[in-house]
Amino acid sequence: MKKFQAKLALLMIAFMAGVIFGIASYKYHFFPYETLKTVFHLTQKDTETTGSWSIGIYEGSSPFYLADPKDISNPVLTKKDVVDIDATFVADPFMVINEKKHFMFFEVLNRETNQGDIAYAESMDGKKWNYKKVVIDEEFHLSYPYVFEWNNSYYLIPESNKDSSVRLYKATKFPESWEYLDNLLFGYRYVDPTIFRYEDKWWMFVSTEESNVLNLYYSKELLTGWRPHPMNPVVKFDKNFSRPGGRVIVYEDKLYRLTQDDDPSYGVQVFAFEITKLSETSYEDKLASKTPIVTKTGIGWNAAGMHHVDLHKIENKWISAVDGRSK
Repeated sequence: MKKFQAKLALLMIAFMAGVIFGIASYKYHFFPYETLKTVFHLTQKDTETTGSWSIGIYEGSSPFYLADPKDISNPVLTKKDVVDIDATFVADPFMVINEKKHFMFFEVLNRETNQGDIAYAESMDGKKWNYKKVVIDEEFHLSYPYVFEWNNSYYLIPESNKDSSVRLYKATKFPESWEYLDNLLFGYRYVDPTIFRYEDKWWMFVSTEESNVLNLYYSKELLTGWRPHPMNPVVKFDKNFSRPGGRVIVYEDKLYRLTQDDDPSYGVQVFAFEITKLSETSYEDKLASKTPIVTKTGIGWNAAGMHHVDLHKIENKWISAVDGRSK
């Protein structure tokens, strides 16, 4: 009995010592938890779904018939183009196009911190792109840098779900300098916020980390007054058609949302949905085509998947920044 009590006492002492060591090492950082976590993440997640994302340019006569152009050498941007940090991949491209130049903003996954930063590149013709630098770097992960113009100013809303917020930035000196203005939403891990203006209101789609729910918010003002739609979630329990996959567009006077297909695996392809009803009390949409806008090709830089499309109409042609993964 005494031997049993002695063993039990030793086990309790060992357990308490382990707890104290764990708390102290986490607080004072003398055990490399973050390093181990980063290594584990990079060897597991990145090799499965995110380690080989690159960015390309597609073109087409309509937003639903896009192809890899013969006069563009895709991918136009890869992790090798990133010169200011050690990058694991580049993805989620959004463009601004004016008469003189094309600008592209995208996520760069920083290998050292294992966090996404927002960088940009420039092009004179939309075909050959020059990487510039990281322009937004926070203490938490950023991706999906939805850039748009409003009242002669440029704004950017990245995904910042690790901060449990939807953050709005404004360019103080476009395209290099950005200032954080405020949170449009906070208190939840909002994924891939996709904002657009329709009938004198602002609207925003957001998904979840599980990619199986789509929620809708609206506001009369950009900075304040955001409210959840009463029909939320407007799409639920559907990993094929819930998570936003690019900018909302208008085509032939109809409104379309883009959605990435995350089943059976993450980032397989992108579909378009026509939004047939949109008001403060109602929402309906329907699949625009059974054929995806873009999909995995089976070979090359986008062999295993494509999950993002940013569409812009230039004269009689549609140009799109896309991304893809090779494995």
